[in-house]
Amino acid sequence: MAKGLDITRIKARTAELLAEYQVPSVAIGILQDGEITDFALGVKELSTREPATTDTIYQCGSLSKTWTALAFMQLVDEGKVGLDEPVRTYLRDFRVADPEVSAEVTPRHLLNHTNGIEEDYGDPGEDDDVYERMIANITGAPQVHPLGHTHGYSAALGYAILARVMEVIDGKKWDDIMRDRLFGPLGLTSTTSWHEQVAPNRAATGHIIRSVDEGPIVSPVEHLPRSFGPGGNVNSTAREVLTMAHVFLNEGKAPNGTRIAAPEIIREMMESRVPIPDPYMYGPEWALGLIVCDWHGETVYAHDGSTIGQNARLRILPDSNVAISMLANAGPRDSFYKKVFNVILAELGAVTIPELPKPDPSRNLDLSRYEGTYGRLGTHYEVTAEDGKLSLTFALNPMEASFLGKPERVTYELLPVSDTHFLMPSDDPLEDTQTVAIYDFKNGVAQYLHTNCRVNPRARQ
Repeated sequence: MAKGLDITRIKARTAELLAEYQVPSVAIGILQDGEITDFALGVKELSTREPATTDTIYQCGSLSKTWTALAFMQLVDEGKVGLDEPVRTYLRDFRVADPEVSAEVTPRHLLNHTNGIEEDYGDPGEDDDVYERMIANITGAPQVHPLGHTHGYSAALGYAILARVMEVIDGKKWDDIMRDRLFGPLGLTSTTSWHEQVAPNRAATGHIIRSVDEGPIVSPVEHLPRSFGPGGNVNSTAREVLTMAHVFLNEGKAPNGTRIAAPEIIREMMESRVPIPDPYMYGPEWALGLIVCDWHGETVYAHDGSTIGQNARLRILPDSNVAISMLANAGPRDSFYKKVFNVILAELGAVTIPELPKPDPSRNLDLSRYEGTYGRLGTHYEVTAEDGKLSLTFALNPMEASFLGKPERVTYELLPVSDTHFLMPSDDPLEDTQTVAIYDFKNGVAQYLHTNCRVNPRARQ
């Protein structure tokens, strides 16, 4: 057991928060000085009431990107791929709508989400050639922003391109590469890259929460499409997530002593960074497969992940030699994870998670500089000014609105923190306050809106 941990108190407080937030179950792992303590609370599925255990397997969602980045960086370590070489060096037929991007986009752009390629890859199917098909389908994909101009999260496409590079270089399918390069050498027996590889009797069932009164219900979507594999389809346990995190705390070595990557490769992953326009919700910088957070002056590395009904969180604190993982079978909000993690961090004597900044009511803004419509494929935001205040309206498509039990248009007041950053408080008891950046002013108006790590350009008139 990790030193200084009152695990009984942590479990009791976590159980209270599970009930308060209506999350069916959670598995938590704590890595301190090379030792892992883990526990699980709640049920794998509400209808069966079968208890979750530390062996229960959850969907990691976008936390999968850290796994994929680590495996990709092994190719860099071996000299088989260059971070700053064009993708076309390895995929000769690679092409998107912009000829310059086609010729110049690199693995580094993909790893840190600065490539700007729209996620317009159609339906590549569920077969073994899914990533090859995604590449073939994006020949007409436009740019959300110029190459390298700003950070804008790619949910599936960017890491699928990386996976295809891996397939071409290694001569194997991505799922086999992950098994042979990472899961096997790390000594993992519960971590897989595809839902069909998960033993049904160990899998947590995802739930969604549409209202406080209704409570959690089984998600109608069992798993993400296979196209999300490198960016969203890893399945694991809280303990095995920390086995991967151990590599970042120990200069590339696994707990079993296996060398996963050279120390300089791990440093490259952690130290090669780009700024995130909205620094408050996740962190101020993005590295190679990792978010970089600033907790009261201490650097913390992170990645989160969500599927439609499951959620994953990982935080790595090198200065404290600590990492914490959380896997849940509902989408626990930021306030849930922060409350649980802060209890653990306080027990460990480590730095705790900072609160969001306070709004600055004295700030005198020219509201016309922010007004306008912003969006990209599948998203639409309207920023308007009235009575000296800004508001943001998010338009959901009718299917999504019905699925989530929400209206098709949701409006938030924007409370300024700075000239480019705003808080978005919500009246919905199931939503925490969010943040947004509206920035990159040209010709007197902002060009981009960045929220939830996604970037949305101003609509052309």
